[in-house]
Order: sequence, then structure tokens, then C-alpha cells
Amino acid sequence: MFALNLPNVLTLLRILLVPVLVVALLDETPNGDLLAAIVFAVASLTDAIDGYLARSRDAITNFGKLMDPIADKLLIVAALVALVSLDRLAGWVAMVIIARELTVTVTRMQATQQGVVIAATWWGKAKTIVQVAAIFFLIAVGEPTPAWVDGLVYGAVAITVISGVDYFFGLRRSLRGAAEAQRPEPAASSQSRIDM
Repeated sequence: MFALNLPNVLTLLRILLVPVLVVALLDETPNGDLLAAIVFAVASLTDAIDGYLARSRDAITNFGKLMDPIADKLLIVAALVALVSLDRLAGWVAMVIIARELTVTVTRMQATQQGVVIAATWWGKAKTIVQVAAIFFLIAVGEPTPAWVDGLVYGAVAITVISGVDYFFGLRRSLRGAAEAQRPEPAASSQSRIDM
């Protein structure tokens, strides 16, 4: 059983909002886009709040470490797939973002199992902000998509790729550092050297 603290409750809430978002987007009701935009905004806000609360209250748990990134990816992937199915987003854009998110998540989990923790970088944080903004406006503005929203989407793709490259370079450096730290020290020479 996981610790039932506020950050974990917010993570669970984000997961529960994913199907609500998909139904609101795909449902042909007059206010579906508005409801979907509100749900996506609330779910995205819980991502920022639960991380802050977990750190500030020293309430970081194994459940949170595992489920928080999964909840984030579920939200983004579900929104992207729904937008593609509505022809509001090109399929290749969704595939680039989804491939990056899943690859980074899997490699981060593997690195964590080896005792290597990759801290979030400026690129990663910027990527999240731009992705959330692009998806929110794709949902809220509807069709036809204005040029500035298209620009935001392409910006999200670019920063997603850049942050992915930055992550993998950082991962390689961290793994190399961890390997060097585990390497045994060379044995000292059995003969003492005497300088005359």
C-alpha cells in the first residue's frame, strides 16, 4: 500500500482525469472543447503542484517517484492521440513527442535502478511548459488552427528533440561518472620508493 499523502492524491487525480479528457475531446457536444481545455489545464496544474508539495513537505515516496512521470506521460500521450484522431494535429508531430517521452521515461527508470538519478534540466522544464501550452491551445482554440498555434506546436517539436538530445548526453556523462566511481583503486606498489 502506498502512502496516502496530498502529492500522491494529486497524481492519482491526474491519472483519473485522463479518460475524462479523452471523452470530452472526442464527444461531439457543443462545450466539449471548453470542458477538455479545463480538464487538461487542471491536470497539468496538479503536475506542478504535487512536485512542489512533495519536495517542500519532504513527502517524496516510491509511489510518487514511479507514478508521477507515468501520470504526466499518460496525460500528454492521451491528448496527442485524441488530437490526431480529430485531425487537429499531424500524426508525425505526435509520434516525435511520444517517442521522446517514452524513451526518456524508460531509460530514466533503468538508470535509477543502477543508482543514477538524472535531475531535470532547464531544457526538460522548458519542454514541458511548451508542450502543455501547445496542447492546451490546440484543444481550446479548435479549428481552423491559427498560425501562431501552429508555430507553438512546431516550437514544441523542436524543443522536445533538443531536450531529448540534451538528456541523453547528460545520461551518458552520469553513467560514465558512476562507472568510474565504482572502479577499484589501483593497488599500491609493494616496494616503497625512497628519494635520495
